Amino acid sequence: MRPTISIPQHWGYPRFALDQRTQQGTILGLYYYPSGTELAEQFDEGWRYVLMSNKNSDEISYLQENQIQPLSPQELFTQITAEIEFYQSQIAILQQQLVVITGGSTNG
Repeated sequence: MRPTISIPQHWGYPRFALDQRTQQGTILGLYYYPSGTELAEQFDEGWRYVLMSNKNSDEISYLQENQIQPLSPQELFTQITAEIEFYQSQIAILQQQLVVITGGSTNG
């Protein structure tokens, strides 16, 4: 079962989703400044996003929707393909280590 998030109808729907990859990084979280609040008056109402630019860094940024650029399908394909290739090489290394510690007899 997938978790469900309920958004009040008068807020409008966010443009980006959790875990979405963008040119600025991966979206880790989002929050909303509703109209009529002090935060909305000070910073403009709407959605704000928490992004991690690099999964190997602890740097995060807080951006408004208009500051975020989605990846093109080709950029997304390239990123995901590179990540798959990285993990496949890690799996191959681990499989070699298993062969060494089991003396060459693995089930798989």
